[in-house]
Amino acid sequence: MKAQINVFLLLNAMSLTAQDYCAPQSKIISPAELDPCQISRIQKPFPVRYQSLREADVMWSKRTWRVIDLREKLNLPMYYPTEPKVCLMSLFDVLKCALLEGDLVAFANPVFDDEFISPMTKDEVKKMLISWDSTYMIEDINNPGNMIISPLKTEITTADVHQYRIKEDWFFDKQRSVMEVRIVGICPVIVKKTENGEEIGSKTLFWIHFPHARPYLAKAAVFNRWNDNERMTYDELFQKRMFTSYIYKESNVYDRTIADYRQGIDALMESDEINEEIFTYESNFWQY
Repeated sequence: MKAQINVFLLLNAMSLTAQDYCAPQSKIISPAELDPCQISRIQKPFPVRYQSLREADVMWSKRTWRVIDLREKLNLPMYYPTEPKVCLMSLFDVLKCALLEGDLVAFANPVFDDEFISPMTKDEVKKMLISWDSTYMIEDINNPGNMIISPLKTEITTADVHQYRIKEDWFFDKQRSVMEVRIVGICPVIVKKTENGEEIGSKTLFWIHFPHARPYLAKAAVFNRWNDNERMTYDELFQKRMFTSYIYKESNVYDRTIADYRQGIDALMESDEINEEIFTYESNFWQY
């Protein structure tokens, strides 16, 4: 009898924990009533605070640009779920809601400009993400054989995003004797397809200033593959570097990417060499 009571209490505690994790709202929300942009899954007022840093304490820095490929296993939590749920949203849905419903600003011309110079309005972002084809024809169900115009809605969704580009600064803080990294910007990259659905390349959408996006990322839960009971936010995911990526550019006098002078496996080896150079630079500060 005592063992049965213990099992009942354990199951009851697990049920309460799951309810607290998935539904901070006071009422049950049906799928039809779900508005992902208005649901906050984690009530955190602020993102993780950076350590205080003086410019005079930065004795070395290196700027790099990385690609986060969502097809990599470690990066799947940023991609799924492809459709918003009460508990979880993909990274792209979080950013899209912040751009269309919040105060987050996107910057245009992502291919040639990653300095956040040309801000976009909400209407420009919405027009980029959602378009209508007014020439689409379908058969009139009331008059078979007659064709009528039916506007076709085309929307960029999570399923279209397969990469993110991030811009970051590595630096050595001599006051604390540590090497740190701060992400400066993030840029979604979508797959370009033909009318037949064949992939023909990729397209960058816009740059987002990452520090301005952190308050929104700190309120959005991301799947924690190691512990369902420990909620984690996208801000914590980036702070803990819980993703895999490769460098496609470093700061250089020619302002060129690795692809401009290396191809194939040589480009990946060059990326690894830049990574190794950063970590070797930190170890060279120490004497044994």
